[in-house]
Amino acid sequence: MRTIGRWAVALGAGLAAFGAIRAEAAEPADYAKSENWLCWPGRQDACSADQTTGIVSADGNVKVVPFVPAEDPEIDCFYVYPTVSLDPTPNSDLVAGPEEKSVAAHQFARFGSVCRTFAPLYRQVTLTALRAFMEGKTADVDRTLGYNDVLAAWNHYLATENNGRRVVLIGHSQGSGVLKALIQQEIDGKPDQAKILLAMLIGANMAVPRGALVGGDFKSMPLCSKTGETGCIVTYVSFRAEAPPPANTRFGRVPGEGMVAGCTNPAALEGGSAPLDAYLSTGIGPDASNPNGATTPVAWSSTTAVTTPFVRVPLLLEGECVSDDAGSYLAVTVNGNPKDPRTDEIRGDVISQGAVLPDWGLHLIDVHLGMGNLIDLVEKATAASAP
Repeated sequence: MRTIGRWAVALGAGLAAFGAIRAEAAEPADYAKSENWLCWPGRQDACSADQTTGIVSADGNVKVVPFVPAEDPEIDCFYVYPTVSLDPTPNSDLVAGPEEKSVAAHQFARFGSVCRTFAPLYRQVTLTALRAFMEGKTADVDRTLGYNDVLAAWNHYLATENNGRRVVLIGHSQGSGVLKALIQQEIDGKPDQAKILLAMLIGANMAVPRGALVGGDFKSMPLCSKTGETGCIVTYVSFRAEAPPPANTRFGRVPGEGMVAGCTNPAALEGGSAPLDAYLSTGIGPDASNPNGATTPVAWSSTTAVTTPFVRVPLLLEGECVSDDAGSYLAVTVNGNPKDPRTDEIRGDVISQGAVLPDWGLHLIDVHLGMGNLIDLVEKATAASAP
């Protein structure tokens, strides 16, 4: 599979081929060492990357908006990144390469506007190993190593930094799978559940009984169903509305009689269609590559150049959670207008040998698509939980 930019294809769905994650004998990393954290509050690191955004209006004009980090946030965010490591070994090392730094800059750094940012490095299953499995080869993967690292980082955070603060858990793809295991084994139905403001498990399948908000993968933490709700889970996988999950899809379906993949529209938790407040990469900023799914950046406006690392395109995109025979997924519609100077397309499909892989959907930009909405959900949940 061809990589796309330096942080490549997030192949976290392939983790399912390795079976369930369980805390076993793998020795975890030492998270008292600052170098084992990709992001840590108060220092210059991956979460300090430039988040300046150009807002492209329908008339093609661009307004540049600087990023404003929170000065004294009330809550914390704990992030586990997707499958990005290009290390040649089955499990990655604990050295932050360009790919780990870039994905944190694109998927997590913006949450610094609402929370303190914590992101551990972990010895994840690498792209190298997942490609081998997808090609029918073998790889000596330690499935528990990455989980045990994240568990150790979580416990270190709780012991040294939490001090009763509410926490938002954020993951994508393999990172969501690891966080799912962490919630199942350490949080769901246990005292630490009270600390969770929200859990955002994006780009991975989370099982719930059809028509229900709780059950399946989680016994007491429900899917979020309204803005301002706390202690609940936000989860979705994204596909273009005109290209729903195919028969061989990796996302949007789960095994088990009566079970479906959970879908919560970050723009409308109550249901229905709503505009997505996307923050898409221009390929200019924190990384010279373009993780939106192509090496040639989108021409966002035919009249005004976009020079910022991120771009917003108000009302261009809308999303709706759909549950049908194809699966349960966030259907994304692009409301392009060929008569105006703004782009009529977005990128985010996984491409191999020049062809779109329909079973991946818009996996590359799952988080980007709802970034503004996700941050708004954190703000509303924080306000709702204030004493």
